[in-house]
Amino acid sequence: MHLAYPAVLAVLLFCTGLYGVLARRNAILVLMSVELMLNAVNLNLVAFDVWLRDALHGGQALTLFTIAIAAAEIGIGLAIVLAVYRNRGSSDVDRLRDTAETDVAEALPDEWDADGDTTADQATAPAGKAKKAEATA
Repeated sequence: MHLAYPAVLAVLLFCTGLYGVLARRNAILVLMSVELMLNAVNLNLVAFDVWLRDALHGGQALTLFTIAIAAAEIGIGLAIVLAVYRNRGSSDVDRLRDTAETDVAEALPDEWDADGDTTADQATAPAGKAKKAEATA
């Protein structure tokens, strides 16, 4: 068998997975696309192992490790996606940007002294916390 057949198939699988990662908004579809890319790499590893006639079958052994890592990645990834879905009600990747922490300059009071303590009036602290809570809501 020629090496070109599995290599072309692996390129097609990898390109399909790359398109899925870049174009999809659903986190589960992005994880499926990453798995498709990993399977393309596994196909290349096995194809080159057979083509080189390796006595130790290093490509196939590395493929087994890659499959184990992919299984762990899917387990952790799905747990994260489910936690985000429970909290946000959506698994849209574009909306995950809202979960990023705010800029430090926005969260801090206007006036700080050298020790890091605020020199602003302590009576304005609850109002600042309420304003920050409204901004994150």
